[in-house]
Amino acid sequence: MTKALSGIRVVDITNNQAGPSCGQMLAWLGADVIKVEEPLKGDPARETHRDRPDADSLFYLSFNGNKRSLTLNLKNDGAKDVFRALLKTADVLLENFGPGVLERLGFGYREVKALNPRLVYASIKGFGSYGPYRDYKSYEPIAQAMGGAMCVTGFPDSPPTYVWPSIGDSGTGMHCVIGILAALMQRHATGEGQQVEVAMQDAVVNLIRVSIRDHQRRGKPGERTGNQLGTSIPGSTYRCHPGGPNDYVFIFTQQQMWRPLLKAMEREDLIGNPKYDTAAARWENRDEVNAMMEAWTLKRTKHEVMKILAGAGVPCGACLDTGEVMTDPHLIAREMIVEVQHPVRGPYVTVGNPIKLSASSTNISTAPLLGQHRQEILRELGYSDSDISRLKSEGAT
Repeated sequence: MTKALSGIRVVDITNNQAGPSCGQMLAWLGADVIKVEEPLKGDPARETHRDRPDADSLFYLSFNGNKRSLTLNLKNDGAKDVFRALLKTADVLLENFGPGVLERLGFGYREVKALNPRLVYASIKGFGSYGPYRDYKSYEPIAQAMGGAMCVTGFPDSPPTYVWPSIGDSGTGMHCVIGILAALMQRHATGEGQQVEVAMQDAVVNLIRVSIRDHQRRGKPGERTGNQLGTSIPGSTYRCHPGGPNDYVFIFTQQQMWRPLLKAMEREDLIGNPKYDTAAARWENRDEVNAMMEAWTLKRTKHEVMKILAGAGVPCGACLDTGEVMTDPHLIAREMIVEVQHPVRGPYVTVGNPIKLSASSTNISTAPLLGQHRQEILRELGYSDSDISRLKSEGAT
């Protein structure tokens, strides 16, 4: 089957998570993504939280599937020549270097555009290439803090709270995917590439726009409200049997769902009760309603509660821990949890592509070993075996 991005070549010189997550999505969608790494060392993520000494870390594997690996020392003149040859064949350059680094190496946007006017030059930065914070470094928690996410996360009596879903890193990566695809579409009309830039702070701000809306309508900064969703009651987490640390469900009930909820709970006696029959009344008596809900959920497991309520049309979800996510039958059926083969590790479980295209399926493969495709890619660029040996001996690859 032809892939959606078949024929698109991406040169990925990013490290860690934000950039690699972008490159991996493009690879999942069918692009030929060539990950260019420093010889011997490679992406620092290969070492991050390494669980065994003979294999790349699971963190690295999580963000570099379906790519090919080429090692180049971009401070070496021979490697720079290879890189220029590679860029002439590419549709996209994806980078997340600090401000000015690529310019000093001779691969800033102007130089690359002169080399290949059709190339899309995509940059991921902490705070962007302009603005007062442009020279500041950023990581996931910094992006969440500076994007406003931490101050609206947590319980009222807790400090601003960091959330584990990587809205600053992978969130930025997905925003960059959108920018790249838009630039490629525009290239169909103009014949020319352009520069795409996504800042981590910008991406987080975009993701918390609801909190910004709430500030505007209330006239004050958003408050931390824990797990309570707005003023909907029920609209929070409730403990379930047997009462372990992750034995919770989230139940969300709008007005039209209140009576179906009571029927599912076999509490028809409360239908029409003025203390609970409207959203305003339930908010007024929220302590009573929440206590009633938890008394009911504590008698059942979180999966039993979800089956009963979701089956009745009431939005309800069990709070799955990471082990339950990896074995969830629904996620497995949707190929969101897949098993792949690694040349050193053997089989391991990883996350699949959340974007499902009817005419372009995704085959998930493992991340490459460092320099695994060096000879293959150099031959594609026209280098002979003797050239490849020379580049290696000169420290270029």
